[in-house]
Amino acid sequence: MFAQVITGTVKDPELLLRQTQRWVSEIKPGVKGYLGSTGGVTPDGRGVWVARFESAEAAQANSGNAEQSAWWNETAKAYDGEPTFHDCTEVDTMFDGGSNDAGFVQVIQGRAKDPAAMRSRTSQMEADLRKERPDILGMTIAWHGDGGFTQIVYFRSEAETRDQEKATDGAEMRDEYMNMFDGPPTFYDLPDPQFD
Repeated sequence: MFAQVITGTVKDPELLLRQTQRWVSEIKPGVKGYLGSTGGVTPDGRGVWVARFESAEAAQANSGNAEQSAWWNETAKAYDGEPTFHDCTEVDTMFDGGSNDAGFVQVIQGRAKDPAAMRSRTSQMEADLRKERPDILGMTIAWHGDGGFTQIVYFRSEAETRDQEKATDGAEMRDEYMNMFDGPPTFYDLPDPQFD
């Protein structure tokens, strides 16, 4: 799997949503190798979108399409400045990946002290995490290639997630996970996530 992560400050959320819907109805039917996307805008105007493809080649073929370029030129107007792109050739999933049933999505961007060790330990934690955090429906981690990553966590609801965050159950595992980060991460809370 290949993932492209786009983050940036959004000045026109309505334009971004319209363009996203336009892409799904007009451009998506002609795109080969596209698997789906998750995205949204935080309450403070930060946008994050993650598009998944079967391969980097499929994503590149789409990017080189004239129709795609014209669509992006219009979509870019929704951003305040240039958004940041991360092309991720390594993607991990937990709980079978994403879930369109999520009522709340949290995106975490950070850097791992040791990416290989973090990927291995995260995989080992999955069974315990399923028991400790029933509010989690799915998870995808897209690796930027330089130690950085974007983690997309799909939750049943924001209220349930906030309750779980306050609970002491699972705190040890949470602390262990956060200690694998190289510096503080950035959180994007998407109370109205968009799925395709």
